[in-house]
Amino acid sequence: MPGTAMLAWLTRWRRRRVVRRKPLDAALWQQTLAGLPLLAGLEMDQKRELEYLTTLFLHDKSFEPVQGLVLTDADRYWIAAQACLPILGLGLEWYDGWRGIVIYPYDFVGGHAEIDDAGVVHEHDMLQTGESWQHGPVILSLPEVRNSGHCDGNNVIIHELAHKLDMLNGDANGYPPLHRNMPSEIWSRVFQAAYDDLGERVDSRIRVSIDAYATESPAECFAVFSEYFFSLPGLLQAEYPQVYEQLALFYRQQPLQRLQSAARSSASD
Repeated sequence: MPGTAMLAWLTRWRRRRVVRRKPLDAALWQQTLAGLPLLAGLEMDQKRELEYLTTLFLHDKSFEPVQGLVLTDADRYWIAAQACLPILGLGLEWYDGWRGIVIYPYDFVGGHAEIDDAGVVHEHDMLQTGESWQHGPVILSLPEVRNSGHCDGNNVIIHELAHKLDMLNGDANGYPPLHRNMPSEIWSRVFQAAYDDLGERVDSRIRVSIDAYATESPAECFAVFSEYFFSLPGLLQAEYPQVYEQLALFYRQQPLQRLQSAARSSASD
């Protein structure tokens, strides 16, 4: 058996073994699904895939609470389920290359860089709710984690995991590895236009519906737009329909249709 085929076989075997030996707690998993509105409307096969990915994510990643924090199994399930939503149509290998998830009991102090009009980079410390390191851990604030999962455009877990996907091309620059059916020039044109438009509106003090943090950099633009794509897709589609279309192609999901269908089903009950 060729080396690549052997490696793929071993990976599948290991994953089946993990899922068989360390299944999710059924009651806690159902509680997690019921408590996360942004997961509403998943088809049965999508729920099975999310459960599969979450099982492997919990096994493969190391949850590291700090400063005396006690992390519950419910917290781990909460984080893992949302972390696996972006890769529901991609696969767990998109999260290869890192292992740690550091959880702080409160917001934490992290480094922040800003570029002034002259192009000079200024670095300073500021309170953070999340951070992703190249080849390193994802860092999260537990209060912000527990505030995630709603359909409100704010999701620190998806934000930081979007950075991890972005970094697969080497840098966090708003340009993750694209699929073969996605011309890079279209992605660049669409995101640059949205980034410029949002920046101009913020600079002109025009009220915007999307978090102005997206104007910090192309990397933050991709991460913030990913938050909206999964947790408030109707707004993103209304404001920047071409961005929504590109993200639907990249993530291989249609959260707007899914959440609208779930809302209609709920209204008819």
